[in-house]
Amino acid sequence: MTTIPFAQAVTSMSPPLNRVPKVTVDFWLIKLMAVTMGETAADYLGVNLGLGLTTTSILMTAVLVVALVLQFRQKRYVPWSYWLAVVLISIVGTLVTDNLVDNFGVKLITTTWVFTVALAATFALWYRAEGTLSIHSILSTRREIWYWLAILFTFALGTAAGDLVSEQFGLGYFSTGILFGLIIASLSIGYYFLGLDPILGFWLAYIFTRPLGASIGDLMSQPHEYGGFGLGTIITSAVFLGTIILIVAYMTVTREGEEPAIDV
Repeated sequence: MTTIPFAQAVTSMSPPLNRVPKVTVDFWLIKLMAVTMGETAADYLGVNLGLGLTTTSILMTAVLVVALVLQFRQKRYVPWSYWLAVVLISIVGTLVTDNLVDNFGVKLITTTWVFTVALAATFALWYRAEGTLSIHSILSTRREIWYWLAILFTFALGTAAGDLVSEQFGLGYFSTGILFGLIIASLSIGYYFLGLDPILGFWLAYIFTRPLGASIGDLMSQPHEYGGFGLGTIITSAVFLGTIILIVAYMTVTREGEEPAIDV
């Protein structure tokens, strides 16, 4: 009779780990940092390095594909690969919107509606295929594909909505940041005190942290004559990248964010 080692038996009985992180304070902090860096890094690559919008988009999309391949190979939440993919998809999501507006002349209000419909369609198809939109049940490759597709559209939508409010509506970076910060605060109140559906609340907050982060990035990096602090994209990107690295290192050491997947 073959005897199965105790450690192997325990491992085989353990539920699979979720492929995306548990939502914590650090999750939202690093997510805000990532989207802020996505805004400033896209500007730095396209403008400061002189690569141009098209070349930057092709280059960063290729890098994102490599990062996603690494992420999908993990089969569980690994901080460095997950957040690398988030940072890169934030940059690419920004570039998608910028290409539509700057290269193809699509109006910001149109891109906002287009990505709203695309995100809604993604959620509808995801729910039809899997029966859930819960981020606590990402335990298969198919569910993870739906997850990252939704993430891409949240970044593109957040970029379009943020630019629409700050530029076309003329609110400016600071006022736009305050506006979306208040929206996120109201969602938090709804979740903790008014019974807001956690899945709906999560995805709405995920969308609105994008324009909030973009406003913070623009406020810090843009020149004084455009309403910014004038730090430039290099310093701003470096500050947020350094913070992201520190938080990711902390998550790796403490294993914060790991959780068993819920099969629903």
